[in-house]
Amino acid sequence: MTTYGVAIITPDLKTLAQNAEAADRAGFDAVWASEFYSRSGTISMAAMAAATRHCRVGSSIIYGIGRSPLVLATEARDLDEMSDGRLVLGIGNGTKRMMSDWHGVTDTSAPALRIEELVPLVRRIWNLHEGPIRHEGRFYRMNLVPTEAVTPPKRNIPIITAGVRPRMCEAAGRVADGLAGHPLFTTTYVEEVVKPAIAKGAAHAGRDPKDVEIVSMVMCSIHDDPEVARRELAQQIAFYASVKTYDTVLDVNGFTKQGHAIREAFSRRDLPAMFDAVTDDMIDTMGVAGTAAQVRDGLRRYEGVLDHIMVYPPSIGISPQRVQQNLESLIAECAPRGSTGA
Repeated sequence: MTTYGVAIITPDLKTLAQNAEAADRAGFDAVWASEFYSRSGTISMAAMAAATRHCRVGSSIIYGIGRSPLVLATEARDLDEMSDGRLVLGIGNGTKRMMSDWHGVTDTSAPALRIEELVPLVRRIWNLHEGPIRHEGRFYRMNLVPTEAVTPPKRNIPIITAGVRPRMCEAAGRVADGLAGHPLFTTTYVEEVVKPAIAKGAAHAGRDPKDVEIVSMVMCSIHDDPEVARRELAQQIAFYASVKTYDTVLDVNGFTKQGHAIREAFSRRDLPAMFDAVTDDMIDTMGVAGTAAQVRDGLRRYEGVLDHIMVYPPSIGISPQRVQQNLESLIAECAPRGSTGA
């Protein structure tokens, strides 16, 4: 059965925690934090863990590239303890430009191989009670000898890895407990590209692809005026479609021409033209927008395709007050049926 979660987008930690608490009370399966150059995902998860009681607390995603494996593993272990075993660790590399320009990484090659080396190493650190770690890999080196007895972990913390293109989705099938999909994902892309890639990776590792949870953001905007909601969704779509890395998603869905127009407008920093280049069929395919009833109905097309739907409020070109209003509407209107709250 498909579960629902909420991507919490707020300008401050206090509001983030309040929204997470509201989503938990409403009966959502998970609340999700993200990370950017202006917000720490791990600190956000700590705030959400303290404010919630029942739901999973996850990252979609934090940058594995910006932390050593040891720091990543210890932060996650503490967060899992803080949340009483509710953590889902979502990690990714980001784009190659993020890797080089934001994090100063000089070798941005083979991102799938990097994540396939990182995930088992993080798990090995969690199980340091098994003995010292001496790792000499392509991307990571570690010589960790504990100075005293190490307590075994209370549970296996699930790790989901970010992926858009087939090889990164395959990496999730090889080493992760789930895939953190991109907001541009459509049902067509998941069925035709993502699931076969996960299955290929799982087969390589001798795993059952059904054991890999497919988690993805779905861009959602609720407004009494459906045209306002659609425009907000178009702005978010344009923001992501301006990144050439995501061409694969646009091409599979027949939006190659629109992608070119969006990137051309972006090169001129012409935001209105970028937004206008998003066509109605893109809006109808790449997210859900309209009245509360229209959004609830539209989300149903993802059920059975995604294992976990993460409702995600657009924020590009939208005031923080309106983002918060939409987030509150999504929590109130898209809560799982039959929930009585905490």
